[in-house]
Amino acid sequence: MFQIGKTIVSEEIIEHDFVCNLNACKGACCVGGEYGAPLEDLETEMLEQIFENVKPYLRPEGIRAIEQQGTFVKGEDGEWETPLVENRECAYVTFSESGIAKCGLEAAHEAGATQWKKPISCHLYPVRTKAYSSFTAVNYHRWEICDAACSLGKELKVPIYKFVKEALMRKFGEAWYKELEEVASQTAKR
Repeated sequence: MFQIGKTIVSEEIIEHDFVCNLNACKGACCVGGEYGAPLEDLETEMLEQIFENVKPYLRPEGIRAIEQQGTFVKGEDGEWETPLVENRECAYVTFSESGIAKCGLEAAHEAGATQWKKPISCHLYPVRTKAYSSFTAVNYHRWEICDAACSLGKELKVPIYKFVKEALMRKFGEAWYKELEEVASQTAKR
């Protein structure tokens, strides 16, 4: 672990490789598991504000789930998360013709319907953050459905922190990311 500002960062995001391999996993992270995507407080407000603009990019099942449960829900752990369709996939998920799960929020953003890309937890994955009173933990989250992403990352020699560069900069800022790159550079020299 090392510290950058008010974050404590796991070396694993420097030491391990990762590149999403949607052809292998079919976007299983949006479908698997028992919970929706973790949301920050401000993101719950954002989802309420943009829902009508996002609706055209969602499946009917997702729209129904959102209209019944709300644009966000409180999870069993007391934290905010996206609602699910029948306790399965995220309500904001769409599927390509080849069955790959895609983010309807991101599709709306790419089409210019919204300014907001998607929840930071999704954008950061496989990095997970947890805010504590005096610092934020930045960790690598392992999930067997991402084994193909780990293999592809290793093959392409892309460390996790580089794979999620845009998301880390979105979350912590450019100066923070430059410090992370310095730590990674120093670690590589050892």
